[in-house]
Amino acid sequence: MADGEQTKKPSGWYQHAKFFFGWLRNPRAVGAVFPSGPSVGKLLVTGVRPGARVIELGGGTGTVTQAILDAGVSREDLLVLEKDATFAKFLKRRFPGVKIINADAVTLDRYAGELSGPADFVISGLPLLLFSSAEKAQLLEHVFAALAPTGRFHQFSYVARCAVPAENLRALGACASLIGVALFNVPPAFVYRLRKSVAGAQPEQSLLRTSLRKFGIGRRAS
Repeated sequence: MADGEQTKKPSGWYQHAKFFFGWLRNPRAVGAVFPSGPSVGKLLVTGVRPGARVIELGGGTGTVTQAILDAGVSREDLLVLEKDATFAKFLKRRFPGVKIINADAVTLDRYAGELSGPADFVISGLPLLLFSSAEKAQLLEHVFAALAPTGRFHQFSYVARCAVPAENLRALGACASLIGVALFNVPPAFVYRLRKSVAGAQPEQSLLRTSLRKFGIGRRAS
């Protein structure tokens, strides 16, 4: 199938039902009762452009996968890892031509070579707050090994703080910044960008204050 061809989009109720039953099968792996909405997908693909190589972790029912393709990424430049076999099978039917692998994201190092070069973006729909410290450290190590030197790791959180603790950021030599907040998602979602630290990078602990100021909350009087 050519990149320009459209795949038939499953109805919203079908995606919600499939996601709900996936949550029933493994609530820890899925992490939420409802799939992420389009607003989360839009934030997660911030900065993604045609020609980018992208790895998606936790494809679910394909909301973010579709957002990545809509941003102009070629199907051959997209690799999706999905741990749930039922979701992976569903994604393969919905997105022919995309590399969909039924595998745990912590084994990313085994599959990153499926792309033609280092990833420009790793986009994660994983519930990182439910991962153990060891799982999180292993995953982050593989993510940054798969990224190009200027690559970006985008991760969402359902709480108003980055899902990657400060100690992990220090160990990686990385920093985090807030991309935005999907206020009308259920539940609201905060989307963060992680990258290798550069001079003048914003410290992670100030992210919540910055996000509130974007909405005019807590802004200092001039």
